[in-house]
Amino acid sequence: MSDPTPDPTADLIRVKLFEGLGVLEAVAHDAALHATLIAAAEATADALISGHKLMVAGNGGSAADAQHVAAEFVSRLVDDRPPMRAVALTTDTSILTAVANDYGFERLFARQIEALGQPGDVFLAISTSGNSPNILRALEQCRAMGIATIGLTGNTGGKMPPLCDYCLRMPSAVTMYIQQAHLALEHIFSLLVERRYFSARPAASAAAKG
Repeated sequence: MSDPTPDPTADLIRVKLFEGLGVLEAVAHDAALHATLIAAAEATADALISGHKLMVAGNGGSAADAQHVAAEFVSRLVDDRPPMRAVALTTDTSILTAVANDYGFERLFARQIEALGQPGDVFLAISTSGNSPNILRALEQCRAMGIATIGLTGNTGGKMPPLCDYCLRMPSAVTMYIQQAHLALEHIFSLLVERRYFSARPAASAAAKG
């Protein structure tokens, strides 16, 4: 009896899953990346404890990630607890279309940061290439306003690293693998911020459990 004909679709699925796993495995063994993630999470938690907020932005799939992170903060990740202050700059269609129309797409997030941001806030910028003009302009606006910056990007980081206080570069140049790694770290980032924030606010933590 002859061997069954190989299924190219099944092979593609396996190849893509294992390639994505390879990127995640590299992230799992990158101690320097872990240290940067911890520092970024601690800085974010400390900002929230001081009454400030997290702002998040990205384009395309990264816009969905920005909204995902904000939802984890405002709703919850795992445990029931009070909300944490966060806002995605990707959701208000009237603001997005007005700014894009009046000032250009590259000002999309910088204009919102100028309106909503305050010194002591934190901005999480997500760009797989590290070269999205509206993300770069937003990071520049944060520098001018004394807002801490965290970057999530790909292997080179593009133009983002010099503009970020904390830059997390995924070891891949393939957009979908970068985004998969971003999502994993976004969840861990949210968890780290949550644990530090509520360990410093025991009354709020107790109220959440009660």
